[in-house]
Amino acid sequence: MESKRRMTVRSETLIAVRDVRASSRWYQQLLGFDSLPEHSHRDFYDRMLCDGQLVLQLHAWNEHDHPNLINADAAPLGHGVVLWFEVDDFDAVVEQARALRAEIILEPHFNPAPRHREMWLRDPDGYVVAVASPDGESSS
Repeated sequence: MESKRRMTVRSETLIAVRDVRASSRWYQQLLGFDSLPEHSHRDFYDRMLCDGQLVLQLHAWNEHDHPNLINADAAPLGHGVVLWFEVDDFDAVVEQARALRAEIILEPHFNPAPRHREMWLRDPDGYVVAVASPDGESSS
């Protein structure tokens, strides 16, 4: 029987934002991300990196005529989408969220199914962001 090669897949989520620089700063402050070095398209596009790996892309609304990145007011922003980040220092991210005065939708709590702690908040554009400790990290 022939073995089928398994494809490698990585998510490279891209969201449309009203102010790329402001969103970039917010994600850097909340989660400690790095971004691309200063470049000529910084007002339109940035990449959020963690340990050199792409985690999230930010793209300005209505730039470059990309499908689905036009007319920010055409549909509910991110309805049904949660940007989910697992972090190794949950308490530090909770402190950063409070320092940023982020809108917290669901306060830090224990989720019994994955046995981790999580918190849900909104980013500056209204996207829902969930931050969680590693699965199995907590028993209560």
